[in-house]
Amino acid sequence: MSMTEDFFRNRLDQLIDLRHPLAVLANRIPWQEIEASLAHCFARQVRTTASLFCPFLRNAYKKFPSMC
Repeated sequence: MSMTEDFFRNRLDQLIDLRHPLAVLANRIPWQEIEASLAHCFARQVRTTASLFCPFLRNAYKKFPSMC
């Protein structure tokens, strides 16, 4: 999309009636508190090098038990 096409598009806040009950409700919800309480559920887990190679080593041990 070119800059001129985007220039003539309406912004989302111009399309939404901020007096609508759902828009009013959305402004009253404590989004930061909800995000903070749920952040641990969606946080990425850091995988160490050892945890990345464990399945490989386990598989290698099953195939070649004399080498391990």
